[in-house]
Amino acid sequence: KDGMDMALLGLDFKNNKLEYAGANNGVYIIRNGELIETKGNRFAIGSFIRGEKRKFDNHTFDLQKGDLIYVFSDGYPDQFGGESGKKYKYKPFKEFLLSIHEKSMSEQHKLLEQDFINWLGDYSQIDDVLVIGVRV
Repeated sequence: KDGMDMALLGLDFKNNKLEYAGANNGVYIIRNGELIETKGNRFAIGSFIRGEKRKFDNHTFDLQKGDLIYVFSDGYPDQFGGESGKKYKYKPFKEFLLSIHEKSMSEQHKLLEQDFINWLGDYSQIDDVLVIGVRV
């Protein structure tokens, strides 16, 4: 009964198309300073209903030059830390991505890493942390 969360992307840069399906993991697209969120299905890969396989929704997007695409594990938003030892959460994660999205991808990597380390403080990392960003 153990399942796996994930996001699966197909990027067609020639035709500026993105195909996405998610198992508990979403995808963010930042376009013109606005974050567009598409959530995955609310079940994991390998989960069943009375022996029947569940179907995942497939989403297709038309991309524009300059769009940023982010996929991620739940490790960053679920991490405990800060002054009160609470979870980072998704709203601050989205706000942070919006605050850094105009920077180069290598600079974003450094800023995400530093932000996570600062949040972590003296707490132990509780999960894997993965953030993938692609600029169209």
